[in-house]
Amino acid sequence: MQLHYRYFAVPLCLIGLFLARPAFADQVNGANPVTGTRPLDGAKLYEQACAACHGSDGRGRPLEERGFALELPDFTDCEFASREPDPDWHAVIHEGGPVRAFDRMMPAFGDALTDEEIYAILGHVRTFCTNDNWPRGEFNVPKPLFTEKAFPEDETVFNVRLDTDESKAVVIEPLYEKRFGPRGMIEAKVPFGRRQTGGDDGTEIGFGDLTVGYRYALYHNLDRGNAFSIGGEVVLPTGDEDDGFGTGSTKLEPHVSFVQLLPGDAFFQSQVQMDFAVTGSAPDKGIVRTAIGRTITEGEFGRAWSPMVELLASRETVSGADVTLDLVPQMQVALNTRQHILLNVGVRVPVANSQGRKSQIVMYLLWDWFDGGFRDGW
Repeated sequence: MQLHYRYFAVPLCLIGLFLARPAFADQVNGANPVTGTRPLDGAKLYEQACAACHGSDGRGRPLEERGFALELPDFTDCEFASREPDPDWHAVIHEGGPVRAFDRMMPAFGDALTDEEIYAILGHVRTFCTNDNWPRGEFNVPKPLFTEKAFPEDETVFNVRLDTDESKAVVIEPLYEKRFGPRGMIEAKVPFGRRQTGGDDGTEIGFGDLTVGYRYALYHNLDRGNAFSIGGEVVLPTGDEDDGFGTGSTKLEPHVSFVQLLPGDAFFQSQVQMDFAVTGSAPDKGIVRTAIGRTITEGEFGRAWSPMVELLASRETVSGADVTLDLVPQMQVALNTRQHILLNVGVRVPVANSQGRKSQIVMYLLWDWFDGGFRDGW
Protein backbone atom coordinates (compact mmCIF):
# COMPACT_ATOMS: atom_id res chain seq x y z
CA MET A 1 0.00 0.00 0.00
CA GLN A 2 1.96 2.94 -1.25
CA LEU A 3 0.37 6.32 -0.66
CA HIS A 4 2.57 9.39 -0.19
CA TYR A 5 1.72 11.59 2.82
CA ARG A 6 1.80 14.76 0.77
CA TYR A 7 -0.86 13.44 -1.61
CA PHE A 8 -3.43 13.39 1.15
CA ALA A 9 -2.71 16.62 3.05
CA VAL A 10 -4.91 18.68 0.73
CA PRO A 11 -8.44 20.09 0.87
CA LEU A 12 -11.66 18.74 -0.56
CA CYS A 13 -10.49 18.80 -4.13
CA LEU A 14 -8.27 15.75 -3.45
CA ILE A 15 -11.10 13.53 -4.63
CA GLY A 16 -9.20 13.03 -7.85
CA LEU A 17 -6.65 10.81 -6.08
CA PHE A 18 -8.93 7.85 -5.71
CA LEU A 19 -9.00 5.34 -8.46
CA ALA A 20 -11.99 3.27 -9.62
CA ARG A 21 -12.83 0.03 -7.76
CA PRO A 22 -12.04 -3.07 -9.82
CA ALA A 23 -14.73 -5.39 -11.02
CA PHE A 24 -12.68 -6.98 -13.83
CA ALA A 25 -14.86 -7.31 -16.91
CA ASP A 26 -17.54 -4.98 -15.57
CA GLN A 27 -14.95 -2.31 -14.85
CA VAL A 28 -13.37 -2.50 -18.27
CA ASN A 29 -16.77 -2.35 -19.93
CA GLY A 30 -17.68 0.70 -17.88
CA ALA A 31 -20.17 -0.85 -15.47
CA ASN A 32 -20.38 0.48 -11.90
CA PRO A 33 -19.14 -2.07 -9.32
CA VAL A 34 -21.76 -1.00 -6.77
CA THR A 35 -24.93 -1.28 -8.83
CA GLY A 36 -23.84 -3.06 -12.02
CA THR A 37 -25.38 -0.21 -14.05
CA ARG A 38 -23.69 2.19 -16.45
CA PRO A 39 -21.74 4.88 -14.54
CA LEU A 40 -22.49 8.54 -14.13
CA ASP A 41 -20.59 11.11 -16.18
CA GLY A 42 -17.27 10.97 -14.36
CA ALA A 43 -15.68 13.75 -16.39
CA LYS A 44 -18.52 16.13 -15.57
CA LEU A 45 -18.45 15.25 -11.88
CA TYR A 46 -14.69 15.69 -11.84
CA GLU A 47 -15.01 19.17 -13.33
CA GLN A 48 -17.56 20.10 -10.70
CA ALA A 49 -15.85 18.61 -7.66
CA CYS A 50 -12.12 18.44 -8.38
CA ALA A 51 -10.92 20.56 -11.29
CA ALA A 52 -10.82 23.78 -9.27
CA CYS A 53 -7.74 22.44 -7.52
CA HIS A 54 -6.54 19.55 -9.64
CA GLY A 55 -7.15 21.14 -13.01
CA SER A 56 -9.06 19.73 -15.92
CA ASP A 57 -5.93 17.89 -17.07
CA GLY A 58 -5.28 16.29 -13.68
CA ARG A 59 -1.89 17.94 -13.20
CA GLY A 60 -3.01 20.32 -10.45
CA ARG A 61 -3.57 24.04 -10.59
CA PRO A 62 -0.63 26.32 -9.78
CA LEU A 63 -0.16 27.65 -6.27
CA GLU A 64 -1.39 31.15 -7.07
CA GLU A 65 -4.69 29.75 -8.34
CA ARG A 66 -5.46 27.16 -5.69
CA GLY A 67 -4.53 29.35 -2.71
CA PHE A 68 -2.69 26.85 -0.47
CA ALA A 69 0.90 25.67 -0.34
CA LEU A 70 0.45 21.91 0.00
CA GLU A 71 1.67 19.98 -3.01
CA LEU A 72 -0.90 18.33 -5.25
CA PRO A 73 -0.36 15.04 -7.06
CA ASP A 74 -0.06 14.75 -10.80
CA PHE A 75 -2.69 12.26 -11.91
CA THR A 76 -0.92 11.88 -15.26
CA ASP A 77 2.12 10.44 -13.43
CA CYS A 78 1.53 6.74 -13.98
CA GLU A 79 4.14 5.75 -11.42
CA PHE A 80 1.91 7.30 -8.77
CA ALA A 81 -1.51 6.69 -10.27
CA SER A 82 -1.16 3.00 -11.10
CA ARG A 83 0.37 1.59 -7.93
CA GLU A 84 -2.61 1.42 -5.60
CA PRO A 85 -5.69 -0.79 -5.81
CA ASP A 86 -8.97 1.05 -5.81
CA PRO A 87 -10.13 -0.06 -2.35
CA ASP A 88 -7.18 1.81 -0.79
CA TRP A 89 -8.18 5.05 -2.49
CA HIS A 90 -11.83 4.52 -1.70
CA ALA A 91 -11.09 4.01 1.99
CA VAL A 92 -9.43 7.42 2.29
CA ILE A 93 -11.95 9.33 0.21
CA HIS A 94 -14.83 7.79 2.15
CA GLU A 95 -13.37 8.05 5.66
CA GLY A 96 -10.78 10.83 5.33
CA GLY A 97 -7.02 10.92 5.75
CA PRO A 98 -6.81 9.57 9.32
CA VAL A 99 -8.18 6.18 8.23
CA ARG A 100 -4.69 5.56 6.79
CA ALA A 101 -2.78 7.88 9.14
CA PHE A 102 -2.70 10.76 6.66
CA ASP A 103 -3.41 14.42 7.37
CA ARG A 104 -6.81 15.48 8.73
CA MET A 105 -7.00 18.10 5.99
CA MET A 106 -8.14 15.25 3.80
CA PRO A 107 -11.78 15.07 4.97
CA ALA A 108 -14.24 12.23 4.75
CA PHE A 109 -16.61 12.30 1.78
CA GLY A 110 -18.77 9.36 2.75
CA ASP A 111 -21.69 11.66 3.60
CA ALA A 112 -21.14 14.09 0.72
CA LEU A 113 -20.88 11.78 -2.27
CA THR A 114 -22.60 8.54 -3.12
CA ASP A 115 -20.55 5.50 -4.02
CA GLU A 116 -21.80 5.86 -7.58
CA GLU A 117 -20.47 9.43 -7.76
CA ILE A 118 -17.15 8.51 -6.17
CA TYR A 119 -16.54 5.64 -8.55
CA ALA A 120 -17.54 7.75 -11.53
CA ILE A 121 -15.02 10.45 -10.58
CA LEU A 122 -12.28 7.95 -9.91
CA GLY A 123 -12.95 6.14 -13.15
CA HIS A 124 -12.31 9.42 -14.94
CA VAL A 125 -9.10 9.99 -12.96
CA ARG A 126 -7.84 6.63 -14.22
CA THR A 127 -7.86 8.01 -17.75
CA PHE A 128 -5.15 10.56 -16.93
CA CYS A 129 -2.50 7.82 -16.99
CA THR A 130 -2.24 7.00 -20.68
CA ASN A 131 0.58 4.45 -20.47
CA ASP A 132 -0.87 0.94 -20.21
CA ASN A 133 2.54 -0.57 -19.45
CA TRP A 134 2.05 0.08 -15.74
CA PRO A 135 0.38 -2.90 -14.00
CA ARG A 136 -2.53 -1.88 -11.81
CA GLY A 137 -2.17 -2.07 -8.04
CA GLU A 138 -4.91 -4.68 -7.90
CA PHE A 139 -2.23 -7.21 -8.84
CA ASN A 140 -0.16 -6.26 -5.79
CA VAL A 141 -1.71 -9.00 -3.67
CA PRO A 142 -0.26 -10.14 -0.31
CA LYS A 143 3.22 -11.64 -0.49
CA PRO A 144 3.48 -15.33 0.43
CA LEU A 145 6.43 -16.57 2.44
CA PHE A 146 8.06 -18.45 -0.46
CA THR A 147 6.21 -17.86 -3.75
CA GLU A 148 7.56 -14.93 -5.78
CA LYS A 149 4.96 -12.31 -6.68
CA ALA A 150 4.28 -11.22 -10.25
CA PHE A 151 4.09 -7.53 -9.28
CA PRO A 152 7.26 -5.36 -9.24
CA GLU A 153 7.81 -3.69 -5.88
CA ASP A 154 9.73 -1.07 -3.91
CA GLU A 155 10.17 -2.73 -0.54
CA THR A 156 12.51 -4.20 2.05
CA VAL A 157 11.70 -7.59 3.55
CA PHE A 158 13.35 -9.23 6.56
CA ASN A 159 12.82 -12.98 6.19
CA VAL A 160 13.37 -15.17 9.25
CA ARG A 161 13.64 -18.97 9.49
CA LEU A 162 13.73 -20.93 12.74
CA ASP A 163 14.67 -24.61 12.40
CA THR A 164 13.24 -27.07 14.92
CA ASP A 165 15.80 -29.82 14.27
CA GLU A 166 18.98 -30.39 16.27
CA SER A 167 20.76 -27.51 14.51
CA LYS A 168 18.40 -24.95 16.08
CA ALA A 169 19.34 -22.69 13.17
CA VAL A 170 18.15 -19.09 13.12
CA VAL A 171 18.55 -17.45 9.71
CA ILE A 172 17.71 -13.83 8.86
CA GLU A 173 17.63 -12.88 5.18
CA PRO A 174 17.22 -9.17 4.34
CA LEU A 175 15.75 -8.69 0.86
CA TYR A 176 15.87 -5.39 -1.03
CA GLU A 177 13.61 -4.81 -4.05
CA LYS A 178 13.73 -1.73 -6.27
CA ARG A 179 11.33 -1.06 -9.12
CA PHE A 180 12.57 0.42 -12.42
CA GLY A 181 10.02 1.86 -14.83
CA PRO A 182 6.59 0.35 -15.29
CA ARG A 183 7.62 -3.31 -15.44
CA GLY A 184 11.16 -3.91 -14.16
CA MET A 185 12.55 -4.68 -10.71
CA ILE A 186 15.94 -5.66 -9.29
CA GLU A 187 16.51 -7.44 -6.01
CA ALA A 188 19.35 -8.51 -3.76
CA LYS A 189 19.48 -10.65 -0.64
CA VAL A 190 22.06 -12.31 1.57
CA PRO A 191 21.21 -14.42 4.62
CA PHE A 192 23.09 -14.59 7.88
CA GLY A 193 22.49 -16.64 10.98
CA ARG A 194 23.63 -19.06 13.63
CA ARG A 195 23.33 -22.82 14.05
CA GLN A 196 24.31 -25.46 16.56
CA THR A 197 27.11 -27.81 15.53
CA GLY A 198 28.78 -30.84 16.96
CA GLY A 199 32.15 -29.13 17.10
CA ASP A 200 34.07 -27.79 20.09
CA ASP A 201 32.59 -24.32 19.82
CA GLY A 202 29.04 -25.61 19.64
CA THR A 203 27.73 -22.69 17.57
CA GLU A 204 28.55 -21.37 14.12
CA ILE A 205 27.69 -17.86 12.92
CA GLY A 206 28.04 -16.79 9.30
CA PHE A 207 26.69 -15.37 6.08
CA GLY A 208 25.00 -17.37 3.35
CA ASP A 209 25.06 -17.14 -0.44
CA LEU A 210 24.46 -13.75 -2.06
CA THR A 211 21.55 -13.66 -4.51
CA VAL A 212 20.85 -10.94 -7.08
CA GLY A 213 17.89 -11.00 -9.44
CA TYR A 214 15.68 -9.24 -11.93
CA ARG A 215 11.93 -9.43 -12.57
CA TYR A 216 9.90 -8.15 -15.51
CA ALA A 217 6.11 -7.82 -15.52
CA LEU A 218 5.47 -9.32 -18.93
CA TYR A 219 1.66 -9.34 -19.03
CA HIS A 220 -1.30 -7.95 -17.09
CA ASN A 221 -4.99 -7.86 -17.90
CA LEU A 222 -7.43 -6.41 -15.39
CA ASP A 223 -10.37 -7.59 -17.47
CA ARG A 224 -9.32 -11.21 -16.90
CA GLY A 225 -7.85 -10.45 -13.49
CA ASN A 226 -4.49 -12.07 -14.15
CA ALA A 227 -0.85 -11.17 -14.71
CA PHE A 228 2.50 -12.90 -14.98
CA SER A 229 6.15 -11.97 -14.89
CA ILE A 230 9.44 -13.54 -15.87
CA GLY A 231 12.69 -13.23 -14.01
CA GLY A 232 15.80 -14.88 -12.80
CA GLU A 233 18.35 -14.92 -10.01
CA VAL A 234 22.07 -15.55 -9.80
CA VAL A 235 23.26 -17.20 -6.59
CA LEU A 236 26.93 -16.60 -5.73
CA PRO A 237 28.70 -18.98 -3.33
CA THR A 238 29.63 -16.45 -0.66
CA GLY A 239 28.52 -18.65 2.24
CA ASP A 240 30.58 -21.27 4.04
CA GLU A 241 29.47 -24.67 2.76
CA ASP A 242 31.25 -26.59 5.53
CA ASP A 243 29.35 -24.70 8.23
CA GLY A 244 26.02 -25.15 6.46
CA PHE A 245 25.58 -21.53 5.36
CA GLY A 246 26.12 -21.98 1.62
CA THR A 247 25.84 -24.45 -1.24
CA GLY A 248 29.34 -23.99 -2.64
CA SER A 249 27.85 -23.50 -6.11
CA THR A 250 27.11 -20.67 -8.49
CA LYS A 251 23.52 -21.14 -9.64
CA LEU A 252 21.14 -19.69 -12.21
CA GLU A 253 17.45 -19.69 -11.22
CA PRO A 254 15.05 -18.55 -13.98
CA HIS A 255 11.38 -18.43 -13.03
CA VAL A 256 7.88 -17.42 -14.12
CA SER A 257 5.32 -15.99 -11.66
CA PHE A 258 1.54 -15.78 -12.10
CA VAL A 259 -1.34 -14.19 -10.19
CA GLN A 260 -5.08 -14.64 -10.63
CA LEU A 261 -7.52 -12.39 -8.81
CA LEU A 262 -10.56 -14.23 -7.47
CA PRO A 263 -13.95 -13.06 -6.17
CA GLY A 264 -14.31 -11.97 -2.56
CA ASP A 265 -10.81 -10.42 -2.27
CA ALA A 266 -9.25 -13.86 -2.81
CA PHE A 267 -6.21 -14.60 -4.97
CA PHE A 268 -4.13 -17.42 -6.42
CA GLN A 269 -0.39 -17.17 -7.04
CA SER A 270 2.08 -19.61 -8.55
CA GLN A 271 5.74 -19.77 -9.50
CA VAL A 272 7.67 -22.24 -11.66
CA GLN A 273 11.44 -22.20 -11.28
CA MET A 274 14.48 -24.15 -12.45
CA ASP A 275 17.76 -24.24 -10.52
CA PHE A 276 20.91 -24.86 -12.57
CA ALA A 277 24.35 -25.22 -11.00
CA VAL A 278 26.97 -23.46 -13.12
CA THR A 279 29.82 -24.34 -10.79
CA GLY A 280 30.01 -26.64 -7.80
CA SER A 281 28.05 -29.76 -6.97
CA ALA A 282 24.59 -28.43 -6.07
CA PRO A 283 21.91 -30.53 -7.80
CA ASP A 284 19.79 -29.14 -10.62
CA LYS A 285 16.13 -29.12 -9.70
CA GLY A 286 12.67 -27.99 -10.73
CA ILE A 287 10.45 -26.10 -8.29
CA VAL A 288 6.73 -25.31 -8.29
CA ARG A 289 5.26 -23.03 -5.64
CA THR A 290 1.57 -22.15 -5.31
CA ALA A 291 -0.37 -20.01 -2.85
CA ILE A 292 -4.04 -19.28 -2.34
CA GLY A 293 -5.44 -16.77 0.11
CA ARG A 294 -7.91 -14.06 0.87
CA THR A 295 -7.74 -10.59 2.42
CA ILE A 296 -10.18 -9.90 5.25
CA THR A 297 -10.70 -6.38 6.56
CA GLU A 298 -11.65 -5.39 10.10
CA GLY A 299 -14.90 -3.56 9.47
CA GLU A 300 -15.16 -1.82 6.11
CA PHE A 301 -11.86 0.05 6.11
CA GLY A 302 -9.80 -1.35 9.02
CA ARG A 303 -6.77 -3.55 9.44
CA ALA A 304 -6.13 -6.14 6.72
CA TRP A 305 -5.63 -9.82 7.56
CA SER A 306 -4.62 -12.26 4.81
CA PRO A 307 -4.65 -15.99 5.60
CA MET A 308 -2.80 -18.03 2.97
CA VAL A 309 -1.70 -21.59 2.31
CA GLU A 310 1.31 -22.46 0.15
CA LEU A 311 2.18 -25.80 -1.43
CA LEU A 312 5.87 -26.17 -2.27
CA ALA A 313 7.06 -28.92 -4.61
CA SER A 314 10.59 -29.63 -5.83
CA ARG A 315 12.42 -32.45 -7.54
CA GLU A 316 15.99 -32.99 -8.61
CA THR A 317 16.41 -33.57 -12.33
CA VAL A 318 18.28 -36.86 -11.94
CA SER A 319 16.43 -40.04 -12.84
CA GLY A 320 14.52 -41.65 -9.97
CA ALA A 321 14.57 -38.60 -7.70
CA ASP A 322 11.68 -38.20 -5.28
CA VAL A 323 9.34 -35.22 -5.18
CA THR A 324 9.59 -33.11 -2.04
CA LEU A 325 6.34 -31.53 -0.84
CA ASP A 326 5.83 -28.97 1.92
CA LEU A 327 2.69 -27.23 3.16
CA VAL A 328 2.94 -23.70 4.59
CA PRO A 329 -0.13 -22.27 6.36
CA GLN A 330 0.44 -18.61 7.20
CA MET A 331 -1.17 -15.33 8.17
CA GLN A 332 -0.18 -11.84 7.00
CA VAL A 333 -1.39 -8.82 8.97
CA ALA A 334 -0.93 -5.07 8.54
CA LEU A 335 0.81 -3.74 11.65
CA ASN A 336 0.21 -0.02 11.25
CA THR A 337 -2.68 2.22 10.22
CA ARG A 338 -1.22 3.03 6.82
CA GLN A 339 -0.81 -0.70 6.21
CA HIS A 340 2.62 -0.50 4.62
CA ILE A 341 4.35 -2.39 7.45
CA LEU A 342 3.31 -6.05 7.27
CA LEU A 343 4.04 -9.17 9.29
CA ASN A 344 3.60 -12.71 7.98
CA VAL A 345 4.05 -15.78 10.20
CA GLY A 346 3.71 -19.41 9.15
CA VAL A 347 4.93 -22.97 9.59
CA ARG A 348 6.62 -25.02 6.86
CA VAL A 349 5.49 -28.61 7.34
CA PRO A 350 7.11 -31.49 5.39
CA VAL A 351 4.48 -33.59 3.62
CA ALA A 352 6.38 -35.87 1.23
CA ASN A 353 10.02 -37.00 1.13
CA SER A 354 10.24 -35.80 4.72
CA GLN A 355 13.02 -38.07 5.96
CA GLY A 356 15.42 -36.05 8.07
CA ARG A 357 13.35 -32.88 7.71
CA LYS A 358 11.39 -31.21 10.48
CA SER A 359 8.98 -28.30 10.54
CA GLN A 360 10.29 -24.75 10.30
CA ILE A 361 8.84 -21.56 11.73
CA VAL A 362 9.04 -18.94 8.99
CA MET A 363 8.10 -15.27 8.99
CA TYR A 364 8.86 -11.90 7.47
CA LEU A 365 8.58 -8.23 8.33
CA LEU A 366 7.86 -6.19 5.19
CA TRP A 367 8.36 -2.45 4.76
CA ASP A 368 6.72 -1.04 1.64
CA TRP A 369 8.86 2.09 1.58
CA PHE A 370 7.18 3.72 -1.42
CA ASP A 371 4.50 4.66 1.10
CA GLY A 372 6.85 6.40 3.51
CA GLY A 373 9.29 5.81 6.34
CA PHE A 374 9.24 2.85 8.66
CA ARG A 375 8.01 5.03 11.52
CA ASP A 376 5.31 6.73 9.44
CA GLY A 377 1.66 5.86 9.49
CA TRP A 378 1.31 4.30 12.92
